[in-house]
Amino acid sequence: MLPVLIFPQFDPVMVHFGPLAIRWYAMAYIVALIAGWRIARRLAALPPRAATALQVDDFLTWATLGVVLGGRLGYILFYQPGYYLTHPLAVLQVWHGGMSFHGGAAGVIIALIMFTRLNGLSFLAFSDRITTVVPIGLGLGRIANFINGELWGRPASPSLPWAMIFPDAGPEPRHPSELYEAFAEGLLLFTLLWFVSRSLRVRQHPGFVAGLFLFGYAVARTVCECFREPDAFIGFLPFGVTMGQVLCVPMAIGGAGLMIHACMSPARISVMAEPENADGDSGAAG
Repeated sequence: MLPVLIFPQFDPVMVHFGPLAIRWYAMAYIVALIAGWRIARRLAALPPRAATALQVDDFLTWATLGVVLGGRLGYILFYQPGYYLTHPLAVLQVWHGGMSFHGGAAGVIIALIMFTRLNGLSFLAFSDRITTVVPIGLGLGRIANFINGELWGRPASPSLPWAMIFPDAGPEPRHPSELYEAFAEGLLLFTLLWFVSRSLRVRQHPGFVAGLFLFGYAVARTVCECFREPDAFIGFLPFGVTMGQVLCVPMAIGGAGLMIHACMSPARISVMAEPENADGDSGAAG
């Protein structure tokens, strides 16, 4: 018998404060929003400037609502519409889990459209700076999934050095697919977007980075789904594909279209008039 890793029994609660408890999954959201907010402020200030630091600050609330509301509604519509139709009060029971990235992405896109229109900003330019930091949340979220021992992978050969037995997934060793996704959708995608977004030539063609994010995520998720066990209440769809892979198809098409559109559009060289100091805050007096 080859040795197989046993999933470590992590406590899903990170820390207790009396009757209050902070879970790893909640902390992943908090850290991702704070880190993404700070990095987005810097990116938005790069020429041609997409927004002021205060506008990025304001968008943090919009982004949070887009992620939470969109993610929850997306899960309900894409994965278990029948259940929630017969159990409407369960829609509010978010502590039981049930968030969809594709729904959250749709929620953030709607928030971006509304916010940029209200503030007179370029939707594509602002989206480029925001989508660059989204993989931070994706990576941390997948690590939280692993800590919670959920969304495990498909059965793997015992000869795989990192094959792991999850306590709620039976005796078979499985792929730790949550870590695969944390690497591909998180670290790898963020690194790619970060280096691309540092190019002035790329920033002068709004929409390219956002399109690269959509296309890159679709590819990463589609590959990782080949190692992830599909949801038990859905299983495999026709031709052996999963719901996650199906939802990635429009993302890949939309991302490719955005990149083509950006490359064919004239370079944007105008910048916003308000100067900023080194910390990214507006230097203009009110």
